[in-house]
Amino acid sequence: MNCATGHSVCLSGAHKRTRGFTLIEVLIALAVLAIALSAVIKGVSANANNAAYLRDRMLAHWVAMNKVTELQADTTFPAPGVTTGTILMAEHGWTWQVTVSTTPDASIRRLDVEVRSKKEDKQALDSLIAYVGQPQ
Repeated sequence: MNCATGHSVCLSGAHKRTRGFTLIEVLIALAVLAIALSAVIKGVSANANNAAYLRDRMLAHWVAMNKVTELQADTTFPAPGVTTGTILMAEHGWTWQVTVSTTPDASIRRLDVEVRSKKEDKQALDSLIAYVGQPQ
């Protein structure tokens, strides 16, 4: 029988086989995928770290503003010097330091407020300068 009739198997010419991916092609594809995923993971991690840092800076600023507001609302005139303390905000303890200094006007004091996440931190997360007048 011949191949044209379809009654027998034609084995003449090149043997037909299905073409798939070779092992090298699969390994290269996996390497490209691994590199791309590691870049995505690195970007997401950096974004999460940045968001946490910005949250901490915002909360530290709120602590500093609250301290300034307390001193401005107080009925006593703050004496020059340094005071420190801790406060709980957003389930986290913050360390603040207020430096009160005199100004050329004896009825006004300068307030330098610094807030740190931990007492031993060298760098303040937020610092604020404010002025308070002598109560009447």
